Amino acid sequence: MRGRGGWRRGGPVRRWSAGGRGLWPCDDDSSGRVAARDRLGGRMRGRVVARFLIEVEGPRLMLGRLLLGFSLLLVAAPSLATRPEDEADRASVVKIFTTARMPNLSQPWTRRAPTEATGSGVVISGNRILTNSHVVNYAKRILVQPYQSSEKYEGHVIAIARGIDLALIELEDESFFDTHPAAELSDEFPRIGSTVQAIGYPMGGDALSVTEGIVSRIEFTDYNGVTRGLRMQVDTALNPGNSGGPVFLGDKVIGLVFSGIPSAENIGYVIPTDEILMFLEDIEDGSYEGNPRMFSRLQTAENPALRERLGLSSDQTGLVVTDADEDSVLKEWDLIDRIGDHDIDNRGMVDVEGGFRFHFGYYVPKLAHDGVVTLTVIRDGESVELDLPVKVRPDRVMEPLDGAYPSYLIHGPMVFTPVYSELAQAAARVGPALAFQKNPIVERLSDEPAFEGEQLVVLPSPFFPHRTTKGYQLGLLPVLESVNGVKVKNLAHLAELLRDAEGEFIEFKFAGMTNETLVFDRAQLEEATEDILDDAGIRSEASDDILPILKK
Repeated sequence: MRGRGGWRRGGPVRRWSAGGRGLWPCDDDSSGRVAARDRLGGRMRGRVVARFLIEVEGPRLMLGRLLLGFSLLLVAAPSLATRPEDEADRASVVKIFTTARMPNLSQPWTRRAPTEATGSGVVISGNRILTNSHVVNYAKRILVQPYQSSEKYEGHVIAIARGIDLALIELEDESFFDTHPAAELSDEFPRIGSTVQAIGYPMGGDALSVTEGIVSRIEFTDYNGVTRGLRMQVDTALNPGNSGGPVFLGDKVIGLVFSGIPSAENIGYVIPTDEILMFLEDIEDGSYEGNPRMFSRLQTAENPALRERLGLSSDQTGLVVTDADEDSVLKEWDLIDRIGDHDIDNRGMVDVEGGFRFHFGYYVPKLAHDGVVTLTVIRDGESVELDLPVKVRPDRVMEPLDGAYPSYLIHGPMVFTPVYSELAQAAARVGPALAFQKNPIVERLSDEPAFEGEQLVVLPSPFFPHRTTKGYQLGLLPVLESVNGVKVKNLAHLAELLRDAEGEFIEFKFAGMTNETLVFDRAQLEEATEDILDDAGIRSEASDDILPILKK
């Protein structure tokens, strides 16, 4: 008969622990082992423990314990060796070397010095290598080194999704794939608590690294403030260089490493294969569109007073529209209670196959067709089905570079460039100063364009040294408002205004409280341009997209 304390015959059994001078009783087997370990200097010493077991339990029971332990060792032994499928998994993982030239936002006529970095990737079907977009962003050269090899293969990017941080690489020499098979991508969510392996080439060594951990969370969340998608949290060590490497559950890839948390130990983030498969489907037509999403203003429908105000019954759940444009199919106080056939609860969550609950936005890219997604709303007590237009990103006056280099125009001692979202993000470090100056970079950060093609045009750096600037001062990142009284629409429009300017003088007016209005002799300013370009060693007065406008 098996008892909690051990085997028993007709009554409780007494266990004994080895003390410094003898034995003392203990009612629990585990505490006996702990006490014995403590008395033996923190470790169970083999000979002492064996003698202890013989004295207390008898040779027959001890023999049974030893045989059981030996049997367990035999059962566990295969896990100590590398399985054949492990080698196949590892052969699909590569190390990626990149040389990148990042844009120089403050000096847009040039690029930053080349930087070298490494990351990881994994071979997938179609003779392609999957990695993170940030591993290959602005890369001028890409080299791919396979597992247990010193050879490096030239590669180039064939598709990139910066919002969701994914990219595909193609190799010039496709014979590489003859000996490096594709890893299989799982089409199922892993269970929370599943044991997984992150494989890649983190910093600190050249050899392949394998770290083990568990899946601790899967949620639908923001990736970069614009893109939303599924994100998986794993409790395993992820370091720089792991980026782009696969995470395996068994012999299938369940995600791609893209981020770790420097301030937290053994916590990292993974892009689930659900997002990867959507990316691969998106690029089948040769271009990447991105995951559409809703940009409506919504709030939860949990508050009792709010529910009473809207006349909602207890079984009517969803999210409340708090604001809507005049031309929107949604109206203020609509309750969005269903997306497709999926009910939305009062916190905006929906049930997903596998026992998961995600924000309802998870279904938007999956259910959207021809730029619209079908919703059901409760409006004035009635159920209404409607098709809501969705898009990949909101229209913003400050657009991202998205892998391009900034446009620019140099005129006299000034360089002009549009305010890209990357420049606005960099300017956040001096946000309070810009706010004090009433700089539009802060005031219009989330604005949509007031008209098609609108850009904020800024001086990203101080004047070039030249006598024409005598006595003039400008604040930080001054935004150009007008030239000779004409409001500047964008950088191309500025080029037209400068090209067509007439009269003896030219006037530049800037937005904000601390910027002076600049007046120059127009002919002297044009002459100064050539001198400044020559002195600074700048090849061209404008970027390739702006130069033809100046030359018309």
